[in-house]
Amino acid sequence: MMPMNDIRLLIDFGSTFTKVVAVDLTAIEVVATARVPSTVETDITLGLEHALKIISEKTSIGSPEKSEALACSSAAGGLRMVCCGFVPELTSKAASLAALGAGAKVIGGYSYKLNRQEVAEIEVIAPDILLLAGGTDGGDEQVIIHNARLLAQTGGTIKNIIVAGNKTTHDKLKTIFNNNNKKVIYTKNVMPEIGVLDAAPCNREIRELFLKNIIEAKGVAKVRAIIKDIIMPTPSAVLEAARLISGGWGDEKGLGELIVIDPGGATTDVHSIAKGSPAKSDIMMVGLPEPYENRTVEGDLGLKYNLDRLLELAGERETAPHFAEIVEKFRRGKLPHTKEEVACHLMLSRLMVEIAVERHAGKIEIIYGPSGERLIQHGKDLTGVKSVIGTGGPIVFSPDPRLVLEGTLFTEDKQFILKPRNPELYLDEQYILYAVGLLGQNEPGKALKLAKKYLKKI
Repeated sequence: MMPMNDIRLLIDFGSTFTKVVAVDLTAIEVVATARVPSTVETDITLGLEHALKIISEKTSIGSPEKSEALACSSAAGGLRMVCCGFVPELTSKAASLAALGAGAKVIGGYSYKLNRQEVAEIEVIAPDILLLAGGTDGGDEQVIIHNARLLAQTGGTIKNIIVAGNKTTHDKLKTIFNNNNKKVIYTKNVMPEIGVLDAAPCNREIRELFLKNIIEAKGVAKVRAIIKDIIMPTPSAVLEAARLISGGWGDEKGLGELIVIDPGGATTDVHSIAKGSPAKSDIMMVGLPEPYENRTVEGDLGLKYNLDRLLELAGERETAPHFAEIVEKFRRGKLPHTKEEVACHLMLSRLMVEIAVERHAGKIEIIYGPSGERLIQHGKDLTGVKSVIGTGGPIVFSPDPRLVLEGTLFTEDKQFILKPRNPELYLDEQYILYAVGLLGQNEPGKALKLAKKYLKKI
């Protein structure tokens, strides 16, 4: 049992595991970690107490350290959102980018005027937050007002609505939503002008609503009796870490433009901190510009809950004999042990990473017009990104993490997909990126040093 120093506890309440990292802020050192099954379905504090007991056996932590502990959470499904907008490639996409940037999982997206069947679908989905966008400021009013009228008639499964559309409609919307037992918050338009994304005000409202209302409704807030607070969704903590590691702090330099890839059991998250401008002057950007700090979530790429989809995707490639039978064993909960099982698990992990980054990265398209061939770019050009960081169980606990991470790289056979060409590959070996994001809220300099100390170049 080590003597006490300035120890900070940082916690992640996941749907599968509760993780705790104890950091010595004086030595900038991870002194203990714990990873135990989450107990959110029964009593979330049980898993927390188990994890803290493991930490206390190694560090002598007591009530003072526990009372100052900070946490993030993706438990009980994380932050589930539905986005409604007008044009799919404009306000609908802007709403989705804002939700993802706030750490949400977008479980539904709708464009144009909703019909009653779509509203019924949303009621069944029962999102934690519905983000209602549509129209630039001073632009179209009909769509967002029509959608508001239908949503105002819904029952209790749609409780929280954030309005981030045409500001001209706010007075009418307040009348529509008056006295209908929904919490409706009004914020700035996510797309005030055509082609202009303004997600930050909406991000703040989403996070604030998550902290004040949603974690309470999910039974997660009872941990506040033990620790200081849950301050953000887990994906936000990882994005905060990525931002800090990229940009640096004070005299401590960052790594520059980077990607964080985070595959898991249910989804695969990709975070890019990069401008992504076209590499050549003759390439024209089209579509809504993606934010410098961008996050995408692939809901069909998970190593526990999406094996059917992964098997389907793997079927397009050459696989080993008995591949499907081995995947079926994984579905029943078997962990990889034999050489064939390990190879199968590695292939699935690599496949998730490869496809997730392909979807996240920008694309080049050739179009033909009166003046001949022209190149246009959708999304961000990530070919010049210099660092890729791998986190998440399928990478961190992989027998060959480099093989999995190489799925993020540019390939000549898909040269129009703008993935990184020659980045350094780093492994979040201690599984602490979320902790770096949490610590960075109060101690950014120490958080950055911690990250640079424990990220392993592979």
